[in-house]
Formats: sequence, C-alpha cells, structure tokens
Amino acid sequence: MRRLARPEDEAAVHRIYAHPAVVPFLTYETLSPEAFAPVFADLLAGGDFWVWEVDGAVVGFYRATRLPGRAGHVVHLGPLAIDPDRHGEGLGQAMIGDALSCLEAEGALRVELTAEADNVRGLAFYRKLGFAIEGVQRMAYKRAADPDFMDEVLMVQFLGELRGR
Repeated sequence: MRRLARPEDEAAVHRIYAHPAVVPFLTYETLSPEAFAPVFADLLAGGDFWVWEVDGAVVGFYRATRLPGRAGHVVHLGPLAIDPDRHGEGLGQAMIGDALSCLEAEGALRVELTAEADNVRGLAFYRKLGFAIEGVQRMAYKRAADPDFMDEVLMVQFLGELRGR
C-alpha cells in the first residue's frame, strides 16, 4: 500500500537506498545515515515522495514529480526502488502499477523515468510494465568507482487520452 513518506521512514528508506544492489542505480554514492538525512529531507519537502508498505514495513519508495507549465501533464518517476531482499515477490509491479493508476486518476498523461544503460534488469522490468525507450542521455553521470561516464535511458508510458500514441 502506498502512502506519503513521513520523517519516521528515513531509516527504512536509507536501508533500501544504501543497499549494494540499489545504490549504483540511484543519484548518490553510498551515504551514511547522517549524510542521507538532507537527501531524505529534500525528498520529503517536495510532497511527492511515496513509500510502499507491506504488513507495516516500508519495502519500496518512489518520487512522482509533476512538471510545471506546458508540461503539466508530465510526471517524472524517480528515484524508485524496492528492497532487494523482497525482489521476486511482485512488489515492484504492484507499486508501479498503483502509481500509474493514481497518476492517471490525477490527470497525468505522460509518465517518464530514467534508468542506467547497464541496469539490464530494470530496463526489462520497465518494458514489461509498458514503458518504451524514448532515447538515451549519453554520458549523463559518473559513478565514483567507474572509470567512465554512464549513459541513461529515458523511458515513457502514455496514459489516458495519449495511451497508445
């Protein structure tokens, strides 16, 4: 079940965010709990950061940021992650499916996300959920441990009146 994140979710979100299987695919290198605090505060401040709970435990999260002005029909989804210890349980599919349903009900027509070009599992997962590759942002960022820059893949799914276009 989704709900807006609260300050008391910080430790649970950090545990997922800092997991070795997750951190290569999010915005920051591994952060200590203390260094993660301002990142989490920024996520909360937007009012668009959601957690996914199962039996009262936070097992995933995502941010759904509505773009302003002419792009008001667009939502950027990310960062997002599911606890790697819970992979294979259908939680990611349930979380993203619910997010898409809620966003469509709120009038979103275009949902976009980015995934690292080397995140083969993630790219396949998003395709399975109906996202299509729209383009590649070449050399979009650099992980501290990598010798070169990483490409990022832009994916999109259309909702409502734009579905199927």
